[in-house]
Amino acid sequence: MLQLFLIDGEILRQTTATGPDDLRAPACLWVDAVAPDAQELAWLREVHGINPEAAEEDADIEFSARAYEEGGAVYLRSDFISGRQQDYDVVPAKLVLKGETLISLHDEDVPILRLLRLLRLRLRNRPAPPGGAVGLLIEIYARDVEYTADALEDIHAELKDIGASVLAERRGTDEEAAEFIARLTLQEARNGTLRRNLMDTRRALSFLARERLLDKGQGKVLQQVLQDIESLLSHTAFVFDKINFLMDAIVGFININQNKVVKIFSVAAVAMLPPTLIASIYGMNFEYMPELSQKWGYPMSLALMVVSVALPFWYFRRKGWLK
Repeated sequence: MLQLFLIDGEILRQTTATGPDDLRAPACLWVDAVAPDAQELAWLREVHGINPEAAEEDADIEFSARAYEEGGAVYLRSDFISGRQQDYDVVPAKLVLKGETLISLHDEDVPILRLLRLLRLRLRNRPAPPGGAVGLLIEIYARDVEYTADALEDIHAELKDIGASVLAERRGTDEEAAEFIARLTLQEARNGTLRRNLMDTRRALSFLARERLLDKGQGKVLQQVLQDIESLLSHTAFVFDKINFLMDAIVGFININQNKVVKIFSVAAVAMLPPTLIASIYGMNFEYMPELSQKWGYPMSLALMVVSVALPFWYFRRKGWLK
């Protein structure tokens, strides 16, 4: 499906392309190709003279394969954040600047991202954005950065909740600690996804600046977006540090719980040494051991064993070693 955004006077009107003639409208500012079929791709190739199909090298990590100029058109392969309520992922999209028209291609049967869906709603029957197709492209990237900032806020809120729970349950079970570790691992993966997306957006905007496609006003807006990206990248580093701190804290609490168990066994082993010694002495069977021939010898040895166990436990408890 090809969604067209046409400049109609001072407003931006949305329509759906039914043939190649619709794409030739001089007022067409944006062509959003949502899961286009072969016929629609042929229309784009015929009217705009571009390669609308996602090239195999578009997925290459080398930036030269993700941003380039060819045949009078600028090609950008970018990732955009999608999802909500912390189920974040990246959706690849191909953006093409050809003349005064921006062409976006993506395979999913939804708008490129939530940010583009919001952008459509905002632009529908509203004043057209300044700066033409280039200004629209910068606004799309700016929206992606804003959405990434919201996603980082969600991650920080989740880490705050985990931190409060860890401190409240610092004497919890190993199962609770394992749950906290799993939640932290998930947040670490999400933060890495957001950081990678920010770096991808920064490279795309830097490419636009190098290609001298911007006027003075657009250059200022682009620089502001780049500054926002730098601040968010610093925030992702802070999030990584916080995740590492919480992970270390949880592992520390696990070690404390394990040390408590080891301490109990150590105290029990020390407390059992005196009765073991007494039993060993009276088990030697020497001929001259006067207690062996006395009626009170057996109860005396048992009493000594009980006292020798009770005294160490009383002493350890007084010292607080059994807590």
